[in-house]
Amino acid sequence: MAPDLLAVQEVGDPAALVDLAELAEGGWQCPTADPDERGIRVGFMSRLPLADVEQVRVFPAGLRPVQVDDTDTPISEMGRPALRARVQVDGGPVDLVNCHLKSKLLSFPGGRFATRDEEERARFGAYALGRRAAEAVTVRAAATGLLSAASDAGPRVIVLGDLNDEPAAATTQIMYGPPGSEIGTAGFDRPDQGDGQRLWNLAARIPTLQRFSRIYQGRPELIDHILVSHALVGLVPDGAVTIDGAGPSPSITDEPGLRRDDAGSDHRPVIATIDL
Repeated sequence: MAPDLLAVQEVGDPAALVDLAELAEGGWQCPTADPDERGIRVGFMSRLPLADVEQVRVFPAGLRPVQVDDTDTPISEMGRPALRARVQVDGGPVDLVNCHLKSKLLSFPGGRFATRDEEERARFGAYALGRRAAEAVTVRAAATGLLSAASDAGPRVIVLGDLNDEPAAATTQIMYGPPGSEIGTAGFDRPDQGDGQRLWNLAARIPTLQRFSRIYQGRPELIDHILVSHALVGLVPDGAVTIDGAGPSPSITDEPGLRRDDAGSDHRPVIATIDL
C-alpha cells in the first residue's frame, strides 16, 4: 500500500511496531500512546517527520465521569488514549488524531467475553455505549480545538482510527460536528457557516462493494474511518479511498482470544489519497 503515514491500533509491545517498520523500510517514525488495561494502544508509522506528538486522554470540561461496570468507580478519561501529531506538507501543517474507541464487543467481570445473564448483558451494553460516546466527545473536543486554530487556507485536520461503529451510528456522528453537508448530499457543494467546524467522513468515497472494514458474525460492517476537515475534503476525489489489498477477511465472533495467534488482522485497511 506504501502509505506516507499509517495510523495503527491494537499495538501490544511497541517494539513489535518498530520491527514492522524496519521490515517495511523507509525511515519510519513510530510513536505510540499509553496502553489500556489489556496492554494495547494506538500509534503512528510515518515517513513524514512528526511533531507536536501528544496524547488525548482526559474527558473535556463539562463531561462528567461515566459508569463502566457494576462498581461505584466511574472513569473520567479514555480507556485507550488517542494520539495527536502534526506533519508538514505542501501548503503547511496537517494535524492528525488517531483513536480506538471502546469496542462493541462486550467484556464482563473476570475477563469474560460472554454471559448467560441477560440483565448483565444489557447493563454492560449500556456501559460500553456510554463509554464509547464519552470517548467520541473527547476526540471531538480535540478536533474542535484544532479546527479553531487560525489558518489562511483553513485548518487541515484528519481524525482517523477504529471508531467501533458504523458511519450512521450516534457515537460516530458526534465526530462530525454541525449537521448537514455530508458527501453525496445536496448541501455538500454549498458553503455555510458550519463548514469551519465540520469533519467529513470519507466512507462515502469508498467504492460500494468495498465499504466494510470488518466482518462480524458473517455481516460486513464499516467501523474504521477517516474524517477530514473542510480544507481537505475537496482534495479527495471519488475512487481515492479504498479498502482493498489485504486479502480475505475472517469473520470474527464475540471471543477475540480465538484469533490471538493468527497471522494478519481481522480489520481491512482504509487508505485515502489526498492530493495536497
